[in-house]
Amino acid sequence: MLSYVGRRVLQSVPLLIGVSIIGFALMHLAPGGPLAVYTLNPTITNQDIERIRVVLGLDQPVHIQYLKWASGMATGNWGFTFFGGRPVLGVILERMSATFLLMGSALSLAILIGCTIGVLGAIRRYSVFDMMATSGAMVALSFPTFWFGLMAIYFFAIKLGWLPSGGMYELGEEDNAVDLMRHLVLPVMVLALVITAIWSRYTRSAFLEVMHQDYMRTAKAKGMRAPARLLRHALPNALKPLIALLGIELPALFSGALVTETIFGWPGMGRLFVDALNMKEYPILMGMIMFTALFVIVGNLVADVLIALLDPRVRL
Repeated sequence: MLSYVGRRVLQSVPLLIGVSIIGFALMHLAPGGPLAVYTLNPTITNQDIERIRVVLGLDQPVHIQYLKWASGMATGNWGFTFFGGRPVLGVILERMSATFLLMGSALSLAILIGCTIGVLGAIRRYSVFDMMATSGAMVALSFPTFWFGLMAIYFFAIKLGWLPSGGMYELGEEDNAVDLMRHLVLPVMVLALVITAIWSRYTRSAFLEVMHQDYMRTAKAKGMRAPARLLRHALPNALKPLIALLGIELPALFSGALVTETIFGWPGMGRLFVDALNMKEYPILMGMIMFTALFVIVGNLVADVLIALLDPRVRL
């Protein structure tokens, strides 16, 4: 098992290096390059821009710049923001807890509801419930996340006034857990909606595939009750594609969080990315790209390890 994990870690290193090279190249190919925030400012002279270029090391060859930047990333020196001169790593870590709270809540809710709907749909195949669940999933997958967010704000915040329309806390209520939960409901509901639809479809397909296997018919012939057959035989075999789905869904979860945080003004990493993009804060953008890539790679690695634990054939 350790050799399998070691191989997967070694395979992840070239991928992370490739992401860093592509991201670094895109920052230099963007209009104005890394100095766009200065070159687009009419009050800064050409002499000032050249001086800043030398201070930031942008007068050196691109490969030297990349090696210096990559070595700094590896040692925890992710650079400094253009506005305020704050450490990029510190700025990202400040927003991390808010994003993980939103993503973790949405993912947990989506897995719980989606798997329940998927299992019931597989058990009651072609029933009215299955048809309604399938139609609902198709509708949820057909509309963009921002549309659901705007509709949720319109109905629940403006029309009904039940929930706040955005933010993470009311002013002066930063330590109030109840206020945090009220602000969390709408973004979690919107972010979890599409993920729930995806998990319900995959769960239904996974359970339908294993429920007609020979070992399920054998268990039924031996007199084993339906709940016991589902828990002892169907569930362990249906978990493998679902765990793989968890690793695949991480990038989509990040992109959904980016849109959701922007709509609801949630102070997380997604909103930080959008703000940095608008302000051309390339150090923050590069830090966000690398952090997201690392998180996705680690998530997929954990998913692969869990699948290997469930099925020893994968390790071979």
